[in-house]
This record gives sequence, C-alpha cells and structure tokens, in this order.
Amino acid sequence: MKKFTFNLMVLLVVSAFVLSACAGAGGGGGSTASGDLEGAVSIVAWAGYIERGETDPNFDWVTQFEAETGCMVSVKTAATSDEMVALMNEGGFDLVTASGDASNRLISGGRVQEIDISRIPSYEKIDPRLQNAPWHTVDGKHYGVPYSSGQNILMYNTEVFGDEPPTSWNVVFEEMTLPDGKSNKGRIQAYDGPIYVADAALYLKATRPELGIDDPYALTRDQFNAAIELLRQQRTLINRYWHDAFIQMDDFTNEGVAASGSWPFQANLLKAGGAPIEKVVPVEGATGWADSTMLHVDSAHPNCAYAWMEWSLNPKVQGDLAAWFQNVPVRLDACDNNPLLGPDGCVNNGLNNFDQIVWWRTPTSDCGNGSKDCVPYHEWVTNYVAVIGGR
Repeated sequence: MKKFTFNLMVLLVVSAFVLSACAGAGGGGGSTASGDLEGAVSIVAWAGYIERGETDPNFDWVTQFEAETGCMVSVKTAATSDEMVALMNEGGFDLVTASGDASNRLISGGRVQEIDISRIPSYEKIDPRLQNAPWHTVDGKHYGVPYSSGQNILMYNTEVFGDEPPTSWNVVFEEMTLPDGKSNKGRIQAYDGPIYVADAALYLKATRPELGIDDPYALTRDQFNAAIELLRQQRTLINRYWHDAFIQMDDFTNEGVAASGSWPFQANLLKAGGAPIEKVVPVEGATGWADSTMLHVDSAHPNCAYAWMEWSLNPKVQGDLAAWFQNVPVRLDACDNNPLLGPDGCVNNGLNNFDQIVWWRTPTSDCGNGSKDCVPYHEWVTNYVAVIGGR
C-alpha cells in the first residue's frame, strides 16, 4: 500500500522542490521569539501534516526550519481528534494541529494558552475568514493559528454512477438502487468519528425542515435523536466505518465501494492514479475541518513553538502542504506559483466551496440562541459508538 501511495504522490509532482524558495522566510528565531530558542519543538499532528521528506523527498518543510532555527522537530501522529485531546491532556507536547471538534475542548479545558499574534508577523496574511474563527478565538482571544482547511466531500465511483452523477447525500443515507442497477447496500462508507452526527444533521436540515435544524453542531434533543435514527438506518448500508484514508482508498479500488463521505486527499489521489473516481459537494452542503496550531499551556519550548507557527504560514510551506494533503492553504497567495500544487491545485482541492462548508466545532449544551438545551459532545460520542456497535 505504501508503494501504491508513493506512486500516486509522484504524479502530483510537476517539478523538483526548491528549498531555496523558502529562504528568508519568517520561521527564523529572531523575529518571532521573545527569548532564546530552546532547540526543540514537539508537535501532535494529523498524518501528513508535518513532512520532512521521508515519504517523498519533494515534500519537506521541516529540514530547512531546523537548519535556520536549531529547533529540532519531533512529531506524534494522532488518528482522531479525541486522541489529540487525550495527548494534550497528558502533556509533554508543545503544539497540536487541532480540528474544530477538538480545539474548543482544549480551550475550555485549559490545555492550551492564548497566542500572542504580535509574535507571528504573517498572521495578517491569513484568509480573513479564518483569522477570528470561533473554533480558535474565544472572547476576542486567539488560542490557535490557522494551519489548514478542507472539506468532507462526497466521493463516488464514476463506473457505478455513469452519466447520472450524485448530487445529494441521499446516496449514503437512504437505501436505493444506484445507476448501475445494484443496491447501495453494502457499498457505502461513513466516517467513524462522533462529529459525523453533524453530517446526518446537515442532511436532515435540507430534507426534514420540520425539525427546525439551523446549526448541525447545536442540536436540540429531538433534532439529535432524529440524526441518530438516520445513522442507525444508514448502518444497514455500511461497508466500513473509515478513519484511515489509505484503507478507504483501497476499499474504493478493490472492495467495490460506490460512495462515501471523504476528503479531497483520497479523491484526488485515486483519480490521479487512474481510478474512476470523482468528488462533489452535494446540494445540502458539507461539513469541513479548519485546523489550527495550538500551544500547550505548559509548553517547554515556547520560543521554538512560536518560530514554528510563523514558519507554518510561509506561502511555500502552505502551498506544499496543500499539494501533499489536497487541502486549501490558510493564506490564499500560497495558491499561486507553487510547482507542486500547480495552477489549478487550490480549485481542485475545494477553494471555491468555502461558503458551502459548515466547519467542525465542538458541540456544547449552549445552543447559541440563549438556550442551554442542546446535546453536548460527550453524548455524541456515546450515541455514535452505540450506532456503530449496532445498538
């Protein structure tokens, strides 16, 4: 599988990675640190977020940072947001690349500290729509630096759908006969994280307006129960609940999966490798993740951490990350003149879909309208575990 993945990645490379293009970037210690650099920084991150050329030498945004700052980077890969929260609760790390369903928990739990954005000169270059986003900004205080964003698109097999491509999430939530004449039962996948309840709620917002769903992350008891019931119905269709991107890619290639919520990462790589795959943001919209780099409240290496946060906003780093992970840079000028990303890379990764995306955030009892009757995240966890377990 690793060989297959590497070959797909190579298809994305349209020219050699030129390290000198990053020379003079803001990752150097002097302009971003208020004290001596400590020589190390440890990061909890999603797989593929912090690359040093070990998987593909063309993708490396760690080596030069280490050479310029003397801050040696160590990475602990986490597979889920819940794992990230657990690791940050344990401590011993400086930074985490947290999605919105983790960041608010880390803030409310006091596990991350306020960011002094005056120490991050490139902050003003970030997409204004992300600079003060509620998943990392609370009461006017910044607790994270935007790092990456992407969307949970509908990925589908074009040989199954032919000239009738799907336009709705109904193909993964409702039992039906697909255009190839076969049922979707046993040919559908769903994400195995509790935040997926929001995907069901987003679909119900469009298809059952009588429920009155406005915000898929702020659900009353009746709205939440309807979403859980839809997920129980969906379970009868499921081939696999996925969280490993590469296993899902293999399932679409070898196991006859027809459609699933996914990331542009899987869809673009499969298509680049010749697989009959396309992706779409359905008419109901989609959920998405906008990840922020957050600083542990007890960071042992805060100056190296600030140096990394500034470095992470370098346009070359942002463009290379977008090419590697098939996401959208948090500074949009990174979409231009990046040989690895290519001229259409950001559009292919979903740049123009921003307004259709409902970004992940941690559900709480606060409905946002003065009511405190919404279902909090811990109940999303227990109920979704029960759904997956057939209860």
